[in-house]
Amino acid sequence: MHLSKIQNINHIDANNFFLLAGPCAIEGEEMALRIAEKVVAITDKLKIPYVFKGSFKKANRSRVDSFTGIGDEKALKILRKVSETFNVPTVTDIHESDDAARVAEYVDVLQIPAFLVRQTDLVVAAAKTGKVVNLKKGQFMSPEAMQHAVKKVHDSGNEKAWITDRGTMFGYQDMIVDFRGIPTMRAVAPTILDVTHSLQQPNQSIGVTGGRPEMIETIARAGVVNQVDGLFIETHFDPVNAKSDGANMLKLDNLERLLTNLVAIRKTIVNL
Repeated sequence: MHLSKIQNINHIDANNFFLLAGPCAIEGEEMALRIAEKVVAITDKLKIPYVFKGSFKKANRSRVDSFTGIGDEKALKILRKVSETFNVPTVTDIHESDDAARVAEYVDVLQIPAFLVRQTDLVVAAAKTGKVVNLKKGQFMSPEAMQHAVKKVHDSGNEKAWITDRGTMFGYQDMIVDFRGIPTMRAVAPTILDVTHSLQQPNQSIGVTGGRPEMIETIARAGVVNQVDGLFIETHFDPVNAKSDGANMLKLDNLERLLTNLVAIRKTIVNL
């Protein structure tokens, strides 16, 4: 699943799911290092391959006055510092083709946001960096349609593509995960379940996305049972005051218990 091709990835022989986790957005150096330190300690204890996640810029916002970032270069340097400090790889999302080569100098995995996964120029630019490309399934796309996004990466000379399911739009203000899509997408590329974004409640009248974080363990357990290759979880020590997506993030203090339970499920599944 291309984990061995990522620098500084640990525990790849543990036969575990891998984890992409961190804050929605990089809000500052201290917060990023604080979250990374905690998650690294937990994943080392549980032998989970770990990639630190943090958006260097938030381009998809409901309102013009929403937080978008602390400055591109500043945030990218923080991602690099996280990697160097804790010896872990990092992932961030890009929004424009011109971002790809520049951002690839700082991180190990380039993520294509769900709303942009059909943008051919963006996907191809990411693929041509040679980095792993994490393709988030559009809320409007079928699992079967993701094969075409993967093919764009492969046709660009890069075999390192992942798919991340982040739920499908259900009406105007809810998301639903169709677990029938997991084996469909796994047949095409390693597949990750974005647990926290799958619980978003978009299109709220106040212009701020809601969420149902109390359902995080329910969705995560179902993903592990259905043999996802990886999990994506946004986490923060103070979700209520997070600058982006706080409504559906997992409180950092709850991460170890959650992952401990999920690892136990994973061990049961692989021994069946």
